[in-house]
Amino acid sequence: MQLPLIVCGLVASLAAHVSATALTYKLQPNERACFYAATTKPGEKIAFYFAVQSGGSFDVDYEVTGPHGKSIMDGEKERQGDFVFTAQEVGEYKFCFNNEMSTYSEKFVDFEIAVENDAKVSLPSKPGTSPEQTSALEESLFKISGQLSTITRNQKYFRTRENRNFSTVRSTEGRIVNFSLIQIALVICMGALQVFVVRFFFQGARKGYV
Repeated sequence: MQLPLIVCGLVASLAAHVSATALTYKLQPNERACFYAATTKPGEKIAFYFAVQSGGSFDVDYEVTGPHGKSIMDGEKERQGDFVFTAQEVGEYKFCFNNEMSTYSEKFVDFEIAVENDAKVSLPSKPGTSPEQTSALEESLFKISGQLSTITRNQKYFRTRENRNFSTVRSTEGRIVNFSLIQIALVICMGALQVFVVRFFFQGARKGYV
C-alpha cells in the first residue's frame, strides 16, 4: 500500500512545480490582447502554445516580451506555435496576440502558458528498497510525464485541424448555397426575359396584320 502513496506523492509534487493557464480567447478585429505569466526565480522554463481555431485565414500576429520590455520572440500571420524558452530574469512575461491586420474578421485563439521548474523532487524511499530501485521508479514517472505532455500536444494539434476542417466545410457549404441561389435567380430572370421577348414578337405581329 505504500508504493501507490509514494507515486501519488511524487505526482503531486511534480504538479506543484508546474503552473499553467489554458484559455480560448475571442480576438476582435483591430484588437491587441495581452496575457501575463510570472516567474519566481531565474532558470524556469516557460512553455507557450497557441493555435488559431477559426476566423480569417487562421493566422495571427504574436509577440512575447520579458520583464523589462525585451522582445523574446515574435511572428506575423502564424497559424499556430509551440515554444519552450528559459526565463533568464525573474518577473512578469507578456504574451500578446495582435489582430490589427484584420478589419472585420474575429478570431478564436486557443493558447496555453505554463511555467515549469526543472528541479526534480526527491522520491521518499520505502524501507528495505535500494536507491537504484527508487531512481528507476522516479525516472519512469518522469518519462510517463513527458509522454503525457506529448499526447496532450498531439490532441491539441488534432483539435486544431478538426476545427479548421469544419470551418472550411462550413465555408464551402455557404458558397455552394450562395451559388445555387444565384443560379436560381438567373434561371428565373432568363425565363421572364424569354416570356417578354415572345410576347413582344406576338404583339408586333398582330399590329402588322391590323
